[in-house]
Amino acid sequence: MSSCQRVARPFIQSIHQHNLLLQTSTTIARSFSNTPARHDEVTPTSTTSATPPPPPPPSSTISSATSMNQLDAAAAAAESAKLRMQERLLDPNTTTAHWAERKLMRTGTPPVGSRRRRAALRSSENVPFEHLPYQCFQEARKILQEDRQEKLQALAKEVAKIKRLEETPADQLPGGQRKKDLRLKSLRAYVEELKILVDINDPIVKRRFEDGLGDMNKPIYRHLAEKKWRGLPYRVITQRIEQLSIVPDVFPKFDPVADVQLHFRRKKVEPGEILDSRVTEVSPRLKVQVFDAGKRLVSVAVVDLDVPNAETDSFDRRCHYLAANVPIGPDQPSLPLGKVDKETQLAVPWLPAFSQMGAPYHRLVVFVLEQKDGATLDIAKLRELYSGRDGFSLKSFQDKFPLKAVGVNIFRTIWDEGTAGVMERAGVPGADIQFKHKRVYSLKGPKKARGWEAKRTKPKYKSLWKYSKNIHGMNRRR
Repeated sequence: MSSCQRVARPFIQSIHQHNLLLQTSTTIARSFSNTPARHDEVTPTSTTSATPPPPPPPSSTISSATSMNQLDAAAAAAESAKLRMQERLLDPNTTTAHWAERKLMRTGTPPVGSRRRRAALRSSENVPFEHLPYQCFQEARKILQEDRQEKLQALAKEVAKIKRLEETPADQLPGGQRKKDLRLKSLRAYVEELKILVDINDPIVKRRFEDGLGDMNKPIYRHLAEKKWRGLPYRVITQRIEQLSIVPDVFPKFDPVADVQLHFRRKKVEPGEILDSRVTEVSPRLKVQVFDAGKRLVSVAVVDLDVPNAETDSFDRRCHYLAANVPIGPDQPSLPLGKVDKETQLAVPWLPAFSQMGAPYHRLVVFVLEQKDGATLDIAKLRELYSGRDGFSLKSFQDKFPLKAVGVNIFRTIWDEGTAGVMERAGVPGADIQFKHKRVYSLKGPKKARGWEAKRTKPKYKSLWKYSKNIHGMNRRR
């Protein structure tokens, strides 16, 4: 330390102590904070001098508070915009996002129409379909309306003709009652055809059908639904029936006339698909779409066609589910197998699909059989006949009762990592059994070598072996 510093040090210390005393006297009321006092807090006063007012907040504090308020307002606006965007994307009439379509399907409100149509609706004004401002479209609608009026007049004439024929006694007609019944049947079929032709060209009808809003009690919507099913879905199911030999293994001949869709836990099963055995632990849901008018009663049978029998070295059949007297209709296609009445409809409860180790895949067929003339089956008799499950024959079941097979779906199962657990939970023995293929030996003896190679394998030609060692197929070890 220099001499100047030693001289000035006591003077600097005294100045510091004086400043410290001044600060303590001015902030004695709130010694641990620099913020101004609250309104309800009494500020101590001095008898000698008044306390100076608190200093105003710095400009930096005001600017920071303003910026924070602006940020909060911007965040709230962004959040509201995000919510509006989600609501718009989750609109089933205008959504085009894949994730939104999947979410709507999970919530039970599927998107309306095709994605292209929804995109067009979202980007255009909300104008009714029949009021679209296109001259060509409106002129075409006028022509279609005139054609519809002509067909309505023809329909009214045919209905009047049927009414007159019904009121005419059969003895006054040539051919008697038989000819009258045939004529009535022909006229009624023509009337049903005219009902379809009246609306077949109406764009409003086609739009409602494509959106899934058609009334299946009307002939036109049933006709459009059948036409759509007779395309790819019908060809696929008939191909699987032929490929998997459902015909003639189950019936000598069969042609489906109803669309039967199979769903396991919200998963739609394609015909012939191989399913994990754990998926089949819960009974499936069927969607049976019929294309003729009226309610009817059906029976549902699920049969395994490939149950191995080691004793006879063949395959048997097993009933996995059987229910009867289940009502369905064109507007009532849903048929959950787990929700049928256990007293009046369920004959054999659901058994999961399984296959033992080493066995080939099992074909499980889901047949829907219509009960003729609305006849009601005796559930007690069905339980008595088929409660054993084994040896169930669909053809015998159809012959014993007034039934007619109308629809089918197919899935397959194999041994997988969850099959043992499924069999244990279902109380089915045999999870520890493994099937092995027998090796079939040929009855023919070993074939002797022939030709040039056979001749030179003898010891006489040992000197030539070194030249033939690289010939493909020659035995190198003599």
